[in-house]
Amino acid sequence: MGDYIKITEQPSHHDGLELKTTADLLQKMNAEDQKVAKAVEKVIPQIEKLVDALVDRFEKGGRLFYIGAGTSGRLGILDASEIPPTFGMPHDRVIGLIAGGDGAIRKAVEFAEDNTKQAWKDLLEYDVNSNDVLVGIAASGTTPYVLGGIADAKEFGLLTAGITNNPGSPLAEAAEIPIAIEVGPEFVTGSTRMKSGTSQKLALNMISTALMIRIGRVQGNKMVDMQLSNNKLVDRGTRYLVEALHIDYAAAENALKKYGSVRDALKALQ
Repeated sequence: MGDYIKITEQPSHHDGLELKTTADLLQKMNAEDQKVAKAVEKVIPQIEKLVDALVDRFEKGGRLFYIGAGTSGRLGILDASEIPPTFGMPHDRVIGLIAGGDGAIRKAVEFAEDNTKQAWKDLLEYDVNSNDVLVGIAASGTTPYVLGGIADAKEFGLLTAGITNNPGSPLAEAAEIPIAIEVGPEFVTGSTRMKSGTSQKLALNMISTALMIRIGRVQGNKMVDMQLSNNKLVDRGTRYLVEALHIDYAAAENALKKYGSVRDALKALQ
C-alpha cells in the first residue's frame, strides 16, 4: 500500500469545525467544492482515451463494468442504473458492482472491500470477455476489492481503467487508463464521500454520457431513446416532437404514443 500519506487522508485545510456557524461551514464546504470541476478538467485526456476505447468495444458488443466499495461502488451503480431510462439501452450493457453485493448499496457490509478475489467472482457471473471494459473506482486507490478485480481483469484480457483521487496510488499504477483526480484534502479529514465522491460522479457522468452520444443514443441534444416510463418523460418526449416537427402538443403526444419513442416518431414523420 505504500508508506506515504494519501492525499485523501491528509488533514483538512479547515479546523475547529464544531465551533463554526452553519453559514461558515456551508461557505467553506462550497469553497472546497469549487476546486472539484477544475481537478476533473485536468484528467479530460484520460477520460477521452477511455471513452474512445469504450466506443470501439461497444460496437463489438462489449460492456462497461464499474466496481467499487462504499461510496465509490454506489456511484458506479447509480451511473449504470440511469443508462436504460435515459438512453434506452438494455440493462446488461453498463453494469455496476459493489463490494458486499446489492445489500451494500443501502448498508455498509463490514470488511467486504478487503477481499481481493470477490470482484472477479462477481464479474464471472456476467461471462466477461475481452470486449468488456472494467472501471475500478476507489478514492484511496488502495481498495483490495477493486485492485484484485483490476488485476484479474487484465490477466483475462479486459481493458481496465481506474478512477482514484490519489495520483501514484496502486490503482493508478495498475489500471491501463488511470484517471487520477487530485481534489486535495477533504473538508472533514478523510471523508471521501465529499470532494472525492463529487469528482467521481462528474467523471462518471462524462464517461457514460459521452459514450452514449458517440454510439448514437442522442440526436441533436435530445434523449430520443429515453424510456417513457412516467408522465414527466412522456411530456418531455412530446415537447421534443413539438419542437422538432413544428406540430401542436396534442398531435405530438399522439405520435409519441403511436410510435413508442421519440426516435421512431421522428423517423416516421420527418
